[in-house]
Amino acid sequence: MKRRNFVKKATIGTMASVIGADIVFGSVMPEGYKPLAFQDPDPFKMFDKDKGMVVLNDKPWNIEAKAHLLDDKITPNKFMFIRNNGLIPENIDANSWTLTFDGESVRQEKTYSLSELKTKFPQYTYQLTLECGGNGRSEFDPPAKGNQWTIGAVSCATWTGIRLKDVLEDVGIKDDAVYIGYHAADVHLSRDPGKEPISRGAPMVKALQEETLLAFKMNNKDIPLAHGYPLRLIAGGWPASVSGKWINRISIRNKVHDGTKMTGDAYRVPCNPVAPGEKVKEEDMCIIESMPVKSLITYPKSGAMINKGKKLDIRGHAWAGELEVVKMEYSIDFGSTWQSCPIEKPANRLAWQHFNASIDFPKEGYYEVWARATDSNGISQPMILPGWNPKGYLNNACHRIAVKVT
Repeated sequence: MKRRNFVKKATIGTMASVIGADIVFGSVMPEGYKPLAFQDPDPFKMFDKDKGMVVLNDKPWNIEAKAHLLDDKITPNKFMFIRNNGLIPENIDANSWTLTFDGESVRQEKTYSLSELKTKFPQYTYQLTLECGGNGRSEFDPPAKGNQWTIGAVSCATWTGIRLKDVLEDVGIKDDAVYIGYHAADVHLSRDPGKEPISRGAPMVKALQEETLLAFKMNNKDIPLAHGYPLRLIAGGWPASVSGKWINRISIRNKVHDGTKMTGDAYRVPCNPVAPGEKVKEEDMCIIESMPVKSLITYPKSGAMINKGKKLDIRGHAWAGELEVVKMEYSIDFGSTWQSCPIEKPANRLAWQHFNASIDFPKEGYYEVWARATDSNGISQPMILPGWNPKGYLNNACHRIAVKVT
């Protein structure tokens, strides 16, 4: 029974049993009133998302795009995926927002206001690719636990902010610094203030890169709340979980950061290949750093139909973590042969790249168009699912669309 119909017919007692708690003043609740616990939020309105987006989870919110929605060269907010681990913070006041630097390897603890950060340090703008480490998880067999992302947990927006390296230089870090770890204002699902939903980080070499930003604008506007307003970390090319949202503290560590989602099998894969379904010891798991080479056909939508004798124009994006995509190919015969197609240079390092092709089909019938990218180290996307891992990370198998020629 749909929730709204249930509410019409339910008694106070049955509603309380569904909520899991006594409705304390249920006896004076207005007739016909629908308790908030039974009011379904509309994420498309809440987050200004296109109704074609797919909601995977609402506790916490996790929303992905479909391939054809990611056709823009610069991803707009309405098509940008949301990956949360906790509850989005409420009642944010940017005017009183601060960012504190602490940890074993900081020379002295230091706190900046958001206004200070914006005015004291030079600002930079980059297009930066962010992809969830679990993008493509739904294809793994045996299934891996977690949100069953298909292909839409990736984006490349324009981010404006200040370089983390500039702030770290101002703060002062010790020679034994090896890692940063971020802390943020999001709330644990239990609402326990002593628990962090996520607290990840990156080695100093990543923290000190030119493109690693403390960002406060996305596509030339204030970052939307769901994407980290008023301040977030952006570390393009690595799992998007490294790019913490709503950050208010960064710890400079003399060891690998050990915050929430940094230990166990979180954002880690087996250091060596394992059989599907095999259990892996924690010490045999390696932290994911640069994301693998990957591509996505964004036009046309899978299921396209064209007339015999007509060419099919395709386009899409390709990216390769810290590296650059140097070759792009497509196949219409299930990977038996491959044809090269143009691939643009990135707008800047860590931005995705754009490809296009015009395809002839030999006769009427069903086809699949497969896309394959190759990075600057000569590594190409696998045609089938890559090595299994317990959490279903790093699926970079070739994307494909179905086409019918009539």
